[in-house]
Amino acid sequence: MLIFLVLGVLLPWRGRARIRKLLALPRVTSAERLALYASTITFQWLAVAVTAWRAWARGLTLSELGLMIPIGGRIVTVALAGALLFGTLHWLNLRRMSRVAPEARGLLQALAERIVPRSTVERVVYLALALTAGLCEEFLYRGFVMAALTRAGFPVWMVIALSAILFGLAHLYQGRGGLLSKLVFGVAFGVARIAYDSLAPVILWHATVDVVAGLAGASYLLTGERGSPPS
Repeated sequence: MLIFLVLGVLLPWRGRARIRKLLALPRVTSAERLALYASTITFQWLAVAVTAWRAWARGLTLSELGLMIPIGGRIVTVALAGALLFGTLHWLNLRRMSRVAPEARGLLQALAERIVPRSTVERVVYLALALTAGLCEEFLYRGFVMAALTRAGFPVWMVIALSAILFGLAHLYQGRGGLLSKLVFGVAFGVARIAYDSLAPVILWHATVDVVAGLAGASYLLTGERGSPPS
């Protein structure tokens, strides 16, 4: 219950508080971005370590947590095809947003200017962050949360819905648009988690979306109208 409280209340509050401080800054330096990436990576792995410890103490099995990886061409095909689909859709959405005037992009533009990587060093650390998010967040929301709710006797549709809601709340700092998009992702990932009885595909899908957000976001949201870098 404490873990659910942290995921449903503490994490959303912490995320919004950090973003408010970030948005209050006139600009964010490279060192500050790297510190943000590093602190987020550290926090997520710490959250996974504590959650895994409690899951083990409660007797949740690797299978219940979705940590068994089926061996076969089918699961590999699904994982790669899904990564291509989600990555392409996210890339197209960012490309569409680039056609909107920067002042009309609202919170998305403000976040992009402060968070997305700009240098080679930042991109390397950001890739580590994207992989961390794919692994850690999927373990927390599609692994632990779904396993705990399933063991508690909740019906499948409610398990998927509640895990998606918690996932969406964790991204509340992105505004209403971010909340709604993460709810959609949460439902899709939850259905896939149950359908394939493994976290492997959704981990890859999640990491791919985050990689595209950082790399394509820098190309489409941090450039001028004619594609020139911002001053």
